[in-house]
Amino acid sequence: MELYVFLFDDYTALDAFGPVEVLSKVPDMKIRYISVGGGTVINKQEMQVMTDPTSVLIGAEPSEEKRLLLVPGGPGTRTLIHIEAFLQALGEAMDAANYVLTVCTGSALAAGTGRLNGIHATSNKNAFNWVVSCGPDVLWEKEPRWVVDGKYYTSAGISAGIDMALGFVADMFDEALADKICNILEYNWQKN
Repeated sequence: MELYVFLFDDYTALDAFGPVEVLSKVPDMKIRYISVGGGTVINKQEMQVMTDPTSVLIGAEPSEEKRLLLVPGGPGTRTLIHIEAFLQALGEAMDAANYVLTVCTGSALAAGTGRLNGIHATSNKNAFNWVVSCGPDVLWEKEPRWVVDGKYYTSAGISAGIDMALGFVADMFDEALADKICNILEYNWQKN
């Protein structure tokens, strides 16, 4: 499996790196960090990450390996939801992925591409009304910690991304592996 972490300025660190920590424990998982133009991305906490351009996923040759796209949330989503070129690149990356996982307000960006129309999804409870306004044709669910609909996994606020990533591992492999990862991380998985 190949994990592509779609970063942008002012994303929230735990949104991205909580799930990355979980998914990095899956045997043979390859991880790449991407952004629209490639280069250095600076998050809300001023951490700098060097990224490849989205074309490494969008233009990738067909592969036996499953491609997983992770989209975090954060304050940057409030600006990016209005930038058509960003939403187009994200939509193309979503199309190129076998599975798409969003954390927190990352689901607002995914909704902004139109790819979540008619799909059940969730997001951060504190920003829920704003997220819903970004995708009125999405079947939003406020209560769940994470929601699965087809190839889309969406989670509620920040730490829920860890629970969703564990749920993804359980679905794709088995719950024993997810439990093993919990033990390694000393994490109390909220499975419900």
